[in-house]
Amino acid sequence: MSDKAVAVVVTEPRGPLHPATAETLPPPTGWVRVSVVASGVCNADIATAAATGKDTAFPVTPGHEVAGVIAEIGDQVEGWAAGDRVAVGWFGGSCGHCTYCRTGDVVHCAERKIPGLSYPGGWAQSITVPADALARIPDRLDLFDAAPFGCAAVTTFNAIRRAGTRAGGRVAVFGIGGLGHLAVQFAAKLGYETVAIARGGDREKLARELGAHHYIDSDTQAPGAALTALGGADLIVYTASTTTPVDELLTGLAVHGQLTLAGIDAGSLTVPAARLVMNGHTLTGHLTGSPRETEEAMAFAVTTGVRPLIERMPLEKATDAVTRLRVGAPRFRTVLDTGVNE
Repeated sequence: MSDKAVAVVVTEPRGPLHPATAETLPPPTGWVRVSVVASGVCNADIATAAATGKDTAFPVTPGHEVAGVIAEIGDQVEGWAAGDRVAVGWFGGSCGHCTYCRTGDVVHCAERKIPGLSYPGGWAQSITVPADALARIPDRLDLFDAAPFGCAAVTTFNAIRRAGTRAGGRVAVFGIGGLGHLAVQFAAKLGYETVAIARGGDREKLARELGAHHYIDSDTQAPGAALTALGGADLIVYTASTTTPVDELLTGLAVHGQLTLAGIDAGSLTVPAARLVMNGHTLTGHLTGSPRETEEAMAFAVTTGVRPLIERMPLEKATDAVTRLRVGAPRFRTVLDTGVNE
């Protein structure tokens, strides 16, 4: 790695993304510098790239799905060495001493850092992060496949395995996009009867290839009613970016069933209290995972064959990647290639 690195930055609110070159500085105490090989593009990056926050410090470098190799180690960093293959996700470090951190729930730390928001993100050839943000990438996982694991993959993996669904239970995944296509794979590989729900019949073949046992076309039938006809879902993982369909979908839960929101918008939900109580339903939200949980998701993927479906684009095409994401063009995950070799 040279002493200069290219990053894609925004220098004003709602301004354009453009490449910039900066010196690579030694990491401070407790931090490491990573040479970025691959960096994912996520829906959350649209807001980061818009750079409209009231406390935004310019320039802004988006990107929170990073995979690369450690280039430099700061003082007082233990357990890591230059050359280690690492991932950094939505969780970008925490305080380490609050109640949440002390109980292992680091993603809910009030001082949690997020790459691209708390410090320059991963749409760059180099990123400097707190050492506690690092997840170790298995040797058998390609870095371009590893990049989405710090956000999309660990989110869906945790949402399914933390639900406590009975062995062999029925798990439905609403939305077969960037999050949902991973959720279908995880649910099937974890041994659940898996139902994929999406708009249109064109995704059925792929959904079944990903492991779905059933497919519901939400354009032709009400998904909640269709789930009820199957016997009801023990768990529904909701990955769509609009909450409008949730009310009807809740009717498809089995007794003691749970709906977990992993995709959201600014909308609200209406839940009939009587139905919630009488059926023992649970409606909950789920946010990302810790670096250790990201490692567990990657290890599971290596042994079971779960992989993200990705479209690779060069780093300098980040603007195109965001534009495509805004209009829903990429069906799954876009990963930027920084041009840095592993």
